[in-house]
Order: sequence, then C-alpha cells, then structure tokens
Amino acid sequence: MPKTSARLLALLSLLQTRRDWSGTALAERLDVSLRTVRRDVDRLRELGYPIAAVKGPDGGYRLGAGTDLPPLLFDDEQAVALTVALQVAATTPGNGLAEPAARALNTVRQVLPARLRNRIDALRITAVERPVTQPCTPVDGHALLAISAAVRGHETLRFDYGTEAADAPPRRAEPHSVITWGGRWYLVAFDLDRDDWRTFRADRITLRTPNGPRFTPRPLPGGDVATFVTSRFRGSATPSGSWPCRGAVILDLPAATVALYTRDGIVEELGPDRCRLTLGSWSWPSLAAAIARFDADVEVVGPPELTRAFAHLARRFARTAAGSSA
Repeated sequence: MPKTSARLLALLSLLQTRRDWSGTALAERLDVSLRTVRRDVDRLRELGYPIAAVKGPDGGYRLGAGTDLPPLLFDDEQAVALTVALQVAATTPGNGLAEPAARALNTVRQVLPARLRNRIDALRITAVERPVTQPCTPVDGHALLAISAAVRGHETLRFDYGTEAADAPPRRAEPHSVITWGGRWYLVAFDLDRDDWRTFRADRITLRTPNGPRFTPRPLPGGDVATFVTSRFRGSATPSGSWPCRGAVILDLPAATVALYTRDGIVEELGPDRCRLTLGSWSWPSLAAAIARFDADVEVVGPPELTRAFAHLARRFARTAAGSSA
C-alpha cells in the first residue's frame, strides 16, 4: 500500500477512536508535520468524510456524520462481524430486510481482502424456523424506519391496526420501543385510548400521517423493555416478568436428561436418577402438562395448586381414556 494511503487510513482510524483530536496530537501519532496532517485531512474531506475543524490553541479535528456515505474503514474483526450480521438478516424471514441485506452482503464481500473473503465464504448460515401454523408476515423496512423514528423523536403515532373496521378512528399511541419476539416485529407503546401499555405487531400496523404531537416518555412497567415484554408474553401480571404460575416437583430422571429439555426452569440433582425441577407457566394445568411430558414418576413439592392441577388433568384424561375404550 502506498505510504500516503496507509497514512490516510491510520488518520481515519484515529479520528474514529475519540471525539476530538488536536492537530499536534495527530502529528505526533502519525510521526508527520502539522502541515501534512492538514493536507491529509483535506484529502479525506474530498473522499466524503465530514471532518470539522475544532477551535483551540493548537486547532483540532472532529469526525462527524455526513449527508453521503463515504468509503468505510473496518478492521478484520469488524468486517467479519458485519458480514455475519448481514448473513443473519438476509436469511431471517419476515424482517422485510432480507433482500437489501443480501445485496449489502454481496457488496461488502467484493471489497474484502482475500484472507477475509475465504473466512467469510467458509461460514454459511441457514435460518431454520420452528414450524408454525401461520408464517410470519414480512414487515416493510420503510415502515420499521418510520416507527423507529417516532420512537426516537417521542412523536405520537396514529395508525390503523389489523382488521379493525375501515371507518374506525385510528389508534393513538406513544411509541417506546421496537422489538423482535419469536421471529416477529412488535411495537411497545402506551395506548392513549385504552390508557394502558400494549404490544402491537408491526406487520398489522398501517401508519397514518402526519404523526401526532410530541410527548414526554412514561416509565415502562418493570423498568426495562425486556422485562415488560417477557411478562406480557408470559401472561404475567407482575412487573418482574415471572410466570404467573410456578411450582416445584421431584422427577425420577437424571438431572442431565431433564436439563436437555428445560428451557427456563431450574434443575437440581438429587441423585443419579432423581432431580428437582422448578418450572413456570401461564396456568396451573399447563404447568402440570409441561411436567407430565417427561414421562416419569412425579412428586409435587409445591404449591398445592399444582397438586390440584395434576388431579384435574388426571380426571380429564381418565374420561378421555374411558370414552376411547368404549
């Protein structure tokens, strides 16, 4: 690489590491004169990098955001991380960004040095979705950007939702976050008409323009968006996001076996073929059914609601078995 080009890349890398640099500090790091620093800054500006001059005793420089996309500089680890992220986006259905992500991945790959291109080509990501009765509906990328802009700008959103009547007034909501859950995109927002926090599927939102007035953000129940969303999808009324029904049992199975099929429970070893399982669910019958799938003898530790749920299911299954044998 020519010396000047290498120096320009080094200068750009330094400008990206912190907000402000004095001309003297840059000259010392690059082992060049102040005049060379000024000349190199001018070259970077010609390439499209918005480098602003900072006033001060020695003068200085700051790399800002521009109106055009200039050439980008990545180290090896950043380049690998970028291509992996683009592969994930390109192979994930329903995000509305698969096609542009694939094009971006192809663009980045073409300019990678051979040593990195070989590493990337060896990594092939295939997204395998869980079978569902209704596949995720793709979300328009422009709609996601518009919703996200309203989140950032604290602007009230007006939108039609799902299959509501055409003459129904638009929903009015104060947007808080855009999240993904189970392969779908959701908007977490405070519904002004229902005076409550809600989650809206992004693929069912049809935006009305213009947006409503700006608002002062409200505190989210639970303290953070992960806790709030987890509690809503678990059907929990508690702000902690814990399951509304939680119990413990002893199973006649090795702890290692139970742990393989337990996603968010706690498994404690009690012996070579015996363990304690603490698990949660949205109802007591569903919790009892989840435990019964291990096909082992069960001893309920507590609470009594779980014991009653097992009895309830036993009576129901007995009726079913009696009807089948009749």
